[in-house]
Amino acid sequence: MTDEAGPVDGVPGRSAAPDLRASDRERDQVVEILQVAAGDGRITAEELDERLDAALSSRTVGELARLTADLPSDGMPPQAAELIRIDQRFGDVSRAGRWLVPRRMEIRLMFCEAKLDFTAAVITHNTLDVDLNLRVGGNLLLVTRPGIVVDTDGLERGSGEIKIRPAEPESPTILRVRLAGESRGGDITARPPRRSFTEVVSRRKQRTDG
Repeated sequence: MTDEAGPVDGVPGRSAAPDLRASDRERDQVVEILQVAAGDGRITAEELDERLDAALSSRTVGELARLTADLPSDGMPPQAAELIRIDQRFGDVSRAGRWLVPRRMEIRLMFCEAKLDFTAAVITHNTLDVDLNLRVGGNLLLVTRPGIVVDTDGLERGSGEIKIRPAEPESPTILRVRLAGESRGGDITARPPRRSFTEVVSRRKQRTDG
């Protein structure tokens, strides 16, 4: 990291006023940049922890800027793609890890499964519109996390099952996935991630002790 302050939120003049007090929004932007950088392998887990602590305790724009001075995108969060297309026949396809959720997706599947895992995904807006065309053997799996709502009201279904686990009512919505198009033989499943054996045992023990 360098000692030179750079722009944090793209507002002209920020770099000229490093002693300006930082806002919560600016801290949140830097936290997101750091998390994405760690997911891309640009900084280590130890560096991430160190910089996150510094970001949350930073008082000025200059302090925040130093934390991202050696990272790309000029201190701005990554921009989501407008559209991602997946056209797959045979063989499975997935989006997992710290992938950047686009604004729209077009998914065409036959004799394969597409998995969209949102548990560690980078979400920069509150809706994802998915245009589906599921044929025989074309299945879609959505792995959700608290705050993700899946809406199938715009979907035409001929055959195949739709299993949508209800969102947790106490969690504020961070992303609404709106499925539209048609399913003519494929299954659609939306569920939280599977718990490991250790997590299952721990959860049962907590219920017993409670």
